[in-house]
Amino acid sequence: MLEAVTLLFLSAGAILAQRGGPAPKVELLWPDGAPGALGSEDADKPTLSIHLPRGPRKANSGVVMCPGGGYRGLAVDHEGTQIANWLNSQGIAAFVLKYRLGPKYRHPVELGDAQRAIRVVRARAAEFGISPDKIGIMGFSAGGHLASTASTHFDAGNPNASDPMDRPGSRPDFAILCYAVISFTTDYVHKGSRSALLGDNPDPGLVRLLSNELQVTRQTPPTFLFHTNADTGVPPENSVLYYMALRKAGVPAELHIYETGPHGVGLAWSDAVLASWPARLSDWMRGRGLLDPAK
Repeated sequence: MLEAVTLLFLSAGAILAQRGGPAPKVELLWPDGAPGALGSEDADKPTLSIHLPRGPRKANSGVVMCPGGGYRGLAVDHEGTQIANWLNSQGIAAFVLKYRLGPKYRHPVELGDAQRAIRVVRARAAEFGISPDKIGIMGFSAGGHLASTASTHFDAGNPNASDPMDRPGSRPDFAILCYAVISFTTDYVHKGSRSALLGDNPDPGLVRLLSNELQVTRQTPPTFLFHTNADTGVPPENSVLYYMALRKAGVPAELHIYETGPHGVGLAWSDAVLASWPARLSDWMRGRGLLDPAK
């Protein structure tokens, strides 16, 4: 009986995550052209897909989402749209970022795209029905590296900027890192992501700068992390190193490592155990006041 109930729950969750609502509105991050663009193709135009929750359930929170793909592609379905639909089911506004990719684009272009996304969402928070101080960033795999980079490399914005989108700060208020690439300097490095972002022979100082477990400070936002022990693509030591750095800096953090499960699981609806990670995230967000307290 318990097994049947579990399968029913997972099936319902999978349908919810995949169904979603109306097609999201897709907007250019820079309507007049992205800085540093090397062409005019779609790949040269970073965008945000805007997924807003429907119905009475609203959490007043928003999340900029960075799908993974080794900085060479974007898993926009199971690490983008499906996750956005789940966030909407929690009353959370979701903004899926299509950022520029290597090897055509190198750092700091990807970081600039993520920072711009945070600024745009914060500048337009009232329009989206969210609070400007409840805007987080979420990333998967290499997208998790980008999210952790945005969490450790940020600025206060320019209040005098002619472009209103450049005025807010780029620090996320919280971060969600899912089987994230973190370290570029240890044995646990995902070499493909590092190469796509920095090239085959990057400057050692730049490698260290973007090994984000070394860049955590007290200003790094509260962070939720999940990984699997069986992940051979991006070893779970990446999440452990970041968690330890957060703990040392006194930053609130929560880490979940599941025993089984491959890399790139997304919502993991086919695995009754691993599929519990969104519930753990929901608990964490509720505890931090990021969900509708009435729900």
